[in-house]
Amino acid sequence: MLPLLFVSMDVSILFYALPAIGADLRPGSTQQLWILDMYGFVLAGLLITMGALGDRVGRRKVLIAGTAVFAAASVAAAYAQSPGALIAARALLGVGGACLMPSTLALVRNLFHDPGQRARAVAVWTTVLATGISVGPVLSGALLEHFWWGAVFLVNLPAMALLLVLAPLLLPESKSPAPGRFDTLSAVLSLAALLPLIHGIKELAAHGFRPLPTLGIAAGLCLGLVFLRRQARLAHPMVDLALLRHRAFGGSVAVNLLAMAATVGFAPFFSQYMQSVLGKSPFEAAMWSLVPSLGVLVAAPVGGALARRFDRGYVMAGGFLVSAAGFLWLTRTGVDSPLWTTLAGSAVYAGGLVAAMTLANELALGAAPPERAGSAAAVLESGQELGGALGMALLGSVGAAVYGRDMNAAVPAAVPDAARETLGGAVAVARQLPHRLGETVLASADRAFTHSLGMAAAGAAAVMTGAAVLCVVLLRGVRTPR
Repeated sequence: MLPLLFVSMDVSILFYALPAIGADLRPGSTQQLWILDMYGFVLAGLLITMGALGDRVGRRKVLIAGTAVFAAASVAAAYAQSPGALIAARALLGVGGACLMPSTLALVRNLFHDPGQRARAVAVWTTVLATGISVGPVLSGALLEHFWWGAVFLVNLPAMALLLVLAPLLLPESKSPAPGRFDTLSAVLSLAALLPLIHGIKELAAHGFRPLPTLGIAAGLCLGLVFLRRQARLAHPMVDLALLRHRAFGGSVAVNLLAMAATVGFAPFFSQYMQSVLGKSPFEAAMWSLVPSLGVLVAAPVGGALARRFDRGYVMAGGFLVSAAGFLWLTRTGVDSPLWTTLAGSAVYAGGLVAAMTLANELALGAAPPERAGSAAAVLESGQELGGALGMALLGSVGAAVYGRDMNAAVPAAVPDAARETLGGAVAVARQLPHRLGETVLASADRAFTHSLGMAAAGAAAVMTGAAVLCVVLLRGVRTPR
């Protein structure tokens, strides 16, 4: 769990460190976006390659190598002297993370052969993954109050050093008994397909329709099709297409993709609401964001207990419907809503969602043969990364459209356009306006943003309802193989 915790933390640990990095390194707007996104892009692009490599050379070897790369990249990022150096270090962190994530889940598959033990292990795995994403901003906020921004990377080093010592002693090696040849062309194709696809989706979410990101998505889809056709012809493919057609595995990948779309797509609305509307400091907002994780700690074991007594497909569908109810609760969030109501709704949606995701992860992992565990874990995690990008695009577009329409109707035409584009832009514009007009712009922006949050929550609820339907259609009656 050590590598998983820190890999997941690095997804979100820069959220509050960017202003300090901006003041020190002075990156341009494009460089700042790459500093934030490079890690996730490389991580997503290499997951399938590293999962297949672990199946062939040994998951423990790949885990240890990834740990060394992750530690070295953390030092390089902490002491980067230029935006380009930091972007390169973040890319190297993505390489290390891609080695670590599928290896952890594949090792779980091979360590726990008893379905009951494996179910508990996967529940812990999913909880640690969700906790790491939640803890990242909290740890970042705490460190930035006392140290320089590089400390958010150096915090990884004690755990990485511990892992380098303990992994050879505690983790047995596991790999496929008949791995076959590693196909370099497939590795290149998987990277070439996923990178432009995820980058294009994020660019469309951030800036609306543009020709270049659209071409990138089209190119990624075409290369993805070439990749799949090649897998169908190989004797030892990176991705087993027969496994994807298996209801337990393919259905779990699909519902996991939808779960991450709702989670990642809605997360920016929650953090902006806490800081810009409620006026919390970054550290306060991060601390309050931990409260919904209490729902996760309660719901994950409850979901597992129910799945032992009732049909797994129905239990997962129930978890997604609970999550949809939490999102629907958040559609009523207003500027003056008590904080506890927002936190309660967030706890409900997070609890239901993680309970269902835990069961989906367990089902997918149980359906995969032990010798293909690394590749199976990589496909599952790649689906999650793609779901996160889609969620940011879809829910972000909904929120931006609602916010822009409300602001166009609420503020005078003379107010700069930046106030109509984002809540952050409205705050910046309001500081430059006469006092009364600035207050009007801020009040209008808060109302428009909470309306956009509500509509994004409604979209997330619809996605969760769709996931529940998929669970009933695809996963009803499916049992975890022993």
